Amino acid sequence: MIEFRDVAYGYGDGDLLANIDVTLAPGGFYFLTGPSGAGKTTFLKLCYRDLAPTAGQISILGQDGAGLTREDVAQLRRRIGVVHQDCQFLDHLSVGENVVLPLAVSGRPRVNEDLHDLLHWVGLSAQIDALPPELSGGERQRAALARAVIMSPDVVIADEPTGNVDWEMSLRLLNLLVELNKMGKTIVIATHDLNLIRTAKSHVSARVLRIANRTLVQAGSEL
Repeated sequence: MIEFRDVAYGYGDGDLLANIDVTLAPGGFYFLTGPSGAGKTTFLKLCYRDLAPTAGQISILGQDGAGLTREDVAQLRRRIGVVHQDCQFLDHLSVGENVVLPLAVSGRPRVNEDLHDLLHWVGLSAQIDALPPELSGGERQRAALARAVIMSPDVVIADEPTGNVDWEMSLRLLNLLVELNKMGKTIVIATHDLNLIRTAKSHVSARVLRIANRTLVQAGSEL
């Protein structure tokens, strides 16, 4: 699904990541851990080709990342849903309009029934006409997840999705991601919350990938 082969990435004064060799398998569930500044967000950006490696090779959904045109990248990202850490929205648009933006950008028709079903799934049916500034932190995260899966992607990548919410909301978000995994989606979650990882043990088979000393270490097999 996503393969890294001796991948490195640097910002100009040395490598932030180096010697990365890992395969994220179809239908897998992965937690990415490591201290702040270790390169978790950078690794995720490499996964969905927001960044290109400075060395090595990345294969994304069967395509060689090095040979992708801008159009290829745009097509590829329709199969990868991303929940960003900062959860940015267009504040003048309603929650429903924000969630369906990926459909508008891709030229796909909007189906209101699908939107209502999706917002019901994330528990935001009552907020469909609300503006983003009116949402709580947990509601913003759930809206961001809905937006990430509106295109029915093969992979869902979430960068610290529970970083700014309480434990109850963290569990709710985790359960939604577990449901997606049971539907066959590959899930990749960057988190520093070890309690969240431990709690996932009873719900899903997952692998923990840890960034240490600029490289990626498989910190265990099944949780």
